[in-house]
Amino acid sequence: MPSTTLRKRTAQCLDAGTSGDKLSRTVDLCLITLISLNVLATILESVDTLMAQHAQAFATFELFSVMVFTVEYLLRVWSSPDAAVEGASASPTSRVRFALSPGAIIDLLAILPFYLSFFIGIDLRFLRAFRLVRVFKLTRYSTTMQVILGVIRAELGTFTAAFALMLVLLVLASSGMYLIEKDIQPETFGSIPAAMWWAMATLTTVGYGDAIPITPVGKLFGSCITLIGVGMVALPAGILASGFSEQLRRSREQWEDQLAAAMEDGVMDGREHQALEDLRQRLGISAEDAELLHRAYLRDHTTLGERCPHCQGELETVSAMQSR
Repeated sequence: MPSTTLRKRTAQCLDAGTSGDKLSRTVDLCLITLISLNVLATILESVDTLMAQHAQAFATFELFSVMVFTVEYLLRVWSSPDAAVEGASASPTSRVRFALSPGAIIDLLAILPFYLSFFIGIDLRFLRAFRLVRVFKLTRYSTTMQVILGVIRAELGTFTAAFALMLVLLVLASSGMYLIEKDIQPETFGSIPAAMWWAMATLTTVGYGDAIPITPVGKLFGSCITLIGVGMVALPAGILASGFSEQLRRSREQWEDQLAAAMEDGVMDGREHQALEDLRQRLGISAEDAELLHRAYLRDHTTLGERCPHCQGELETVSAMQSR
């Protein structure tokens, strides 16, 4: 049906563009530019002299941006069945699931304050600052950010446990310093909530120096908390690094599986090569790594000078096909 075809094409254009789809890449570039200009405009509007001189220009640009982002949001909701599953049929359920996804919520928050200002009183300064949420729309077009977000989702349980442990240590550290220093420094450690500022600065190894223990016992206790803090700060970083490495390994395995499927008949045609290139970009694998993986596959599965069973031509690597 024509409407289904149009919906599918709309989903392709609004999705992160592939190297072989010029229209999709153009749409991506236009949206990235508009989002970046919106962030820049929000920053410049905070300068009172610029706001006073160019208020009308800022307002016109904001109206134009909201219209574009509104159309983008509605089109994403409408085409979401094809964006999620190839050939899926449109249904209210699939669109509701998309509307509740993190990306769609960010898209909605990027335009919602503008429309709410017509019905309820909103401080214009808050409205301008809230528009900075549009910067999160850029994560849709960054492969690296997608990988990092995927790692955080995969390791969410571990991160939660690490931050829960940090919270326990925060309470224990602030409670201990309160008991030790409350009589000597009542203005700084007069309560556990007040001591939490020192505990947070110490556990994160920031150490602003505006709140420090002065008794010998307090200094000894503070030193122990500092040493513990060094390990606690390194814990989430280690989890993220380990998860990132595991995600990269899985991405490479997925690309290698696709490569093996493409080379199953002994030859890689243009369509299979384009699919591999699109998958490489989506997974965030560099061209150099893909070339090394391809050479390793050929080394393990072919002999020197082996020829294609179809055309009797010598088997090529990815870089050789790209250079043609």
